[in-house]
Amino acid sequence: MAGTREKRAPGFWPLAIVFALFVLFLYGPMLAIFVLSFQGPEGGLTFPMRGWSLHWFRTLWEGIGVIDIGAAFRRSLLLGAVVMALTVVLALLAGLAYRKKLPGGTPLFYAVVASLIMPSIIVSLGIGLLFRLLDGGIKAVLEAWFPSLFETYATALGMFTSGLGAQLTWTLPFGLLIMFAIFNRFNPAYEEAARDLGATPWQRLVHVVLPLIGPSLVGVGMFGFTLSWDEIARSSQAMGDLNTLPLELQGLTTTVTTPVIYALGTVTTVVSFAVMAFTLTVVFLWQGRRKA
Repeated sequence: MAGTREKRAPGFWPLAIVFALFVLFLYGPMLAIFVLSFQGPEGGLTFPMRGWSLHWFRTLWEGIGVIDIGAAFRRSLLLGAVVMALTVVLALLAGLAYRKKLPGGTPLFYAVVASLIMPSIIVSLGIGLLFRLLDGGIKAVLEAWFPSLFETYATALGMFTSGLGAQLTWTLPFGLLIMFAIFNRFNPAYEEAARDLGATPWQRLVHVVLPLIGPSLVGVGMFGFTLSWDEIARSSQAMGDLNTLPLELQGLTTTVTTPVIYALGTVTTVVSFAVMAFTLTVVFLWQGRRKA
């Protein structure tokens, strides 16, 4: 009969309840942090709330003790941007290379993907140890041959050396897997048509391949930034003297006992959502332009 609703399967409601509980478990703590960050000056770390205000955001802006949250925020943004750019470029180059039979490609692929399987803290400890051994070798050479430089040399550990390498072991495998999926669906007929029209390999890449896979590259960039933005375990032993915002946030959880820690969590989450919203907007506009 027209207008009659289709009956639900017997297992629909139990599965719907399980799914609702899963969503509540996944996002409930985040929503609680959002709400508690807007408490009044007398607010605590738990419910019930004590008033509504932006007091803890102002406190965060003024600074938390000896920790410079603003500097850590800027460091994380800069590192995330560098990781994003390198992830996009290296994943794209790897995806293009794997379109043809690459000598040694299989062992190289497994070596890259293996970093996803290894415990993150082990990867961080290994990179930190490697750079400390590198420090020993550099200091020995400088002491023997360049005494003036030896006095000023500190360490090779740093945000854009060991820290960058540690985060790339996390972002590059994801970028590579995404590029494999993209090129597996890519229709080579477009390139063949451009080749028949006399386009050079560079022209085919710039005017055919990149415009077609552009939205996917934007997605790879989003993955690179967001994975770097909230990364802790792989960065914990590899950042050197300067910490990123997630590492500072982890340290604050043991010393800060006011909702200012929730305000900081809200700000970092809003940045992540802003990056995702910007990415989706760019992808939507790109696809619309391509269809037009």
